[in-house]
Amino acid sequence: MLISIAHAQTAPAPAAGGESTLMSLLPIVLMFVVLWFVMIRPQMKKAKEHKAMIDALAKGDEVVTAGGILGRVAKLGDNHINVEVANGVEIQMQRSAVVQVLPKGTYK
Repeated sequence: MLISIAHAQTAPAPAAGGESTLMSLLPIVLMFVVLWFVMIRPQMKKAKEHKAMIDALAKGDEVVTAGGILGRVAKLGDNHINVEVANGVEIQMQRSAVVQVLPKGTYK
């Protein structure tokens, strides 16, 4: 026949104590700790700094938006800001679109 007969095997006897389960979980725990310090923690820190920067925006600040537009903050709202990109030209955008606050005098 083409199909061979499968024979059941008995399970190996468990090791003494719970050391084997602890040792098998150790690599997973170590990977999570490394993932936390390499990826998750820096990302949370950066998000916290971005929120603090957005909350500290003031009228007259020079900003760069996510689209690369440079301008000066003309009006502030709760969720939106108006950015003056040229004399008499203002665009309205969300506060979260601000990527960077420039030093005073950078944008003319």
